[in-house]
Amino acid sequence: MHPILVLLLIAVWGAAMWLGFMYVFPVLFAATLVVAGAAALGLYYLNACRTLAPSALDGPSPVAEPKIAYRHYLLGQVWRDWWTISRTVVPQVYRTARTILVRLTRLLLGGFWGFFVFPVWLALCTGIVAAAVPAGVFVLALTVLYGVVAAVGLAVWLVCVLVLAAVERVFMMYGRILQTCPHPFCYERIGLPEYECPGCGARHTHLAPGSGGAFRHVCRCGARLPTTVPLGRFRLAAYCPHCGGRLPERIGRVRVEPLPFVGGPAAGKTTFMVLGIRALHARARTLHGRLAFVEQRHAQAYAGAIREFQRGGRLAKTGPELPLATMVDVELPGRSRRILYLFDPAGEHYTGATEVESLRYLDHGEALLFVVDPFALPQLRGSLTGDELEFVDQAAVSSEEDPADTLQRVLNELRSRPDQGHQKRVAVIVTKTDLLARTEIGRCLGERRAQGGPDGGGDGGPDNGSDDGAGLREWLGDVGLGNTVRALDQLAGQVRYFASGLATEPADVADLLGWVTGLAPAGSAGGQPPADAPQELPGTAPLRAPWPVRGRGPGRVPVGYQAGRWAVLAGLSVLTVATVTGAVVAAAERFPF
Repeated sequence: MHPILVLLLIAVWGAAMWLGFMYVFPVLFAATLVVAGAAALGLYYLNACRTLAPSALDGPSPVAEPKIAYRHYLLGQVWRDWWTISRTVVPQVYRTARTILVRLTRLLLGGFWGFFVFPVWLALCTGIVAAAVPAGVFVLALTVLYGVVAAVGLAVWLVCVLVLAAVERVFMMYGRILQTCPHPFCYERIGLPEYECPGCGARHTHLAPGSGGAFRHVCRCGARLPTTVPLGRFRLAAYCPHCGGRLPERIGRVRVEPLPFVGGPAAGKTTFMVLGIRALHARARTLHGRLAFVEQRHAQAYAGAIREFQRGGRLAKTGPELPLATMVDVELPGRSRRILYLFDPAGEHYTGATEVESLRYLDHGEALLFVVDPFALPQLRGSLTGDELEFVDQAAVSSEEDPADTLQRVLNELRSRPDQGHQKRVAVIVTKTDLLARTEIGRCLGERRAQGGPDGGGDGGPDNGSDDGAGLREWLGDVGLGNTVRALDQLAGQVRYFASGLATEPADVADLLGWVTGLAPAGSAGGQPPADAPQELPGTAPLRAPWPVRGRGPGRVPVGYQAGRWAVLAGLSVLTVATVTGAVVAAAERFPF
């Protein structure tokens, strides 16, 4: 080639390089940087919308269906969403940039003209590569945004969890809420029952403010379930976490009151329990309250016992198996509410230390009823004449177990408790007093009662200062239960003595049970139902409205997940707008028109 032509080409190339690097490169580099950065930003935002906007479980960032309940969004899924966006966008941006760089290189440097457009190629490639810096800063800012949203949300969640847990704790302590199992071979104290989802039947073992949510847990079927009793958790079906047995409605909202009937075989425990339920039902009707059985079988058994009484027959002997508590839900307006667990085992369960040990419900109660068959007292039975003994044996079956021995076995078992078996209230019921009154020693009791106070009285012990029922208490001491009376004074804060028979006034029985269960103050108002009121039997009507099944369905993410995603997407939108605005302002200041 001619030297002049070579020099001319060198001069043209030098001019092209000078013009390219002085005028073209700065403008084209800045434009490429802005366009590439905006493209990366738009691609990130588009993928974020695709990931965070859908409400289906099988979206771009799948939400695994839990075994029981969903965990809180901020405890895991929020970071899975972030990782889904990042692992999708970063490789896609890298592949796109690499493809563009390869094509630009082939297009601009693939021929002789590459010597003259090198500044253009360099500006474009450098702008694309340099766009990684603001893109990386944006990704870092997005990660910080995720961290801020998670931190703020978790702080609010933790405060709500602590407040709700404290409120429920105060509620339980103020109401002295006791939860225990009524089922045989269990009888355990319950901290938190298992609750059944009304939508799919799944049992939630930790339905409380925690990792599943503060106010609501979301079941695998999508149903939203309350986490505390004040929020409505008592409206769910509850089960014992130890044995799986069904628990009464409203458990956790009102106190469970275990009430053991202690007495030997044929002492009259079942009879007095039926009389007590009848009296409490009458009291509830008088006060416009309600009483209902938890179990249908107990309602049926009670109805059968009432029919047997009306026919003048005797109740069947209690079976030898460990008892399921007769659960009675009682509500007296303006007074109190209780779920009574009436434990009426066969008397044979009190005839041996091993048998008494199996009655684990004795570990939880603070009141009991000691049922005394007077004709089982050896000293009293020995004082009966032949005619009186024949009359008593024909009229009723008498227990063969000395009440003093029965109580001693129970006391030995109670002393194994941390509180040494202390009871707040003990009611001593002397049964079959209608038969006792037809004996000479029974007439002595009548005279003592007339001197000592009414039948329903009898607070004993050194703390109460009451002399009501002193006649019955002293009479029991005279017929061989003196040591038993003194042992009860040491065991209980208050002891009341009560004479019971088939003709005993229901109002007196209701007063006694109201006192021993804490349902109402002793001697509180409440007479008999109106004379023309139908003698209806208590049923098993539900005492609470069931929890409604509400939720988004099993195929959609919980509301909390959607709210968390939208919060992140809103923050991302603000961050995107701020980034674009900042870039435009910076470009306008750098290249004023």
